[in-house]
Amino acid sequence: MRYRITHRSRYRYSQPVSLCHNLAHLAPRDHAYQRCLKTDLTIDPRPSVRHARKDYFGNHATFFSIQHPHTVLTVTATSEIAMTPPESPPEDPWSSPWENVRQHLQKGLDYETRDARQYVLDSPFILLLPELAGYAAPSFTPGRPFLEAVQDLMRRIYADFAYDPHFSTIATPLTDVLAERRGVCQDFAHLAIGGLRTQGLAARYVSGYLEPVPPPGQTRLQGADASHAWFSVFVPGSGWFDFDPTNNQIPLDQHITTAWGRDFGDVTPLRGVLYGGGEHTLQVAVDVERLSD
Repeated sequence: MRYRITHRSRYRYSQPVSLCHNLAHLAPRDHAYQRCLKTDLTIDPRPSVRHARKDYFGNHATFFSIQHPHTVLTVTATSEIAMTPPESPPEDPWSSPWENVRQHLQKGLDYETRDARQYVLDSPFILLLPELAGYAAPSFTPGRPFLEAVQDLMRRIYADFAYDPHFSTIATPLTDVLAERRGVCQDFAHLAIGGLRTQGLAARYVSGYLEPVPPPGQTRLQGADASHAWFSVFVPGSGWFDFDPTNNQIPLDQHITTAWGRDFGDVTPLRGVLYGGGEHTLQVAVDVERLSD
């Protein structure tokens, strides 16, 4: 199947911005089940400097700089992707106890395992706090199969936390999310990743989009009105497997991947620094359209 994704961000400033430098992660990346057919990034006003590259994690990143006064900045990314997901969620490829996965991460010498070790460590938005370890521990009972334990952690987050788009910002600590039992997809992904890392397991943050129309008979998915977030865990010998705690789903054909990294800070859709501007407002509009094959 094919999708067209349009992501528009518009900043309005109360005073002119004389100079801004920005970094965008808005072009979907390729992976085993997804291929980006084309992508276009339109920036208004036109930047003086613009450079596209792959970042450390292999994500598409575009740096741009606007070096003349402006009071409105509009960034629109339009992409088309093709998806060929598996017809059903994968069977558990690692049915031995989760402790064995942890031990393999500690001692394995193959490239994939050594690369995955960076996702066991602290990151700027996810500190390995005792509160996270305490929350995750009931899912990781001795001898429990690895992906069964991860799926239980996803289910518990879905059941225990309320989706509340007015509760948190990017600066809200995970301890507040835990205490208040509410947040958004970004918070729930961070919470799951932190819990997994406290158990010595590798987990990474995934940024992307959801198709807004659910299959017949299913409820509307949370987080479909903007960019979405979920997490992946590393399975030695099999790669990475995705989980969406906001909707208690194993992502298949409705989750479109843009980028992945240690946490939100590595894959922020659009961020930057500016001179001037005064007060500002931001409007974000996302449209995900399924196309005929």
